[in-house]
Amino acid sequence: MMDTLPIWGFVVTIVLCILGGAIAGFFLARWYFKRELQKNPPINENMIRAMYRQMGRNPSEAQIRQIMNQMKKNQ
Repeated sequence: MMDTLPIWGFVVTIVLCILGGAIAGFFLARWYFKRELQKNPPINENMIRAMYRQMGRNPSEAQIRQIMNQMKKNQ
């Protein structure tokens, strides 16, 4: 004797699998993105110094720290 899954059971199973995959994908992508940002921050102190030099200014250490603190506060 062969038991078959009713059509509504099949549809519910497919919807639950898609929903579970989307949720798992979201959390996996968020974890990966956070990890990459920690390894490769979008901007660092050397980049700020280079930006100031390109503008023809010589930044003080206090200015660099101030910019870094503002960026950390905005994250």
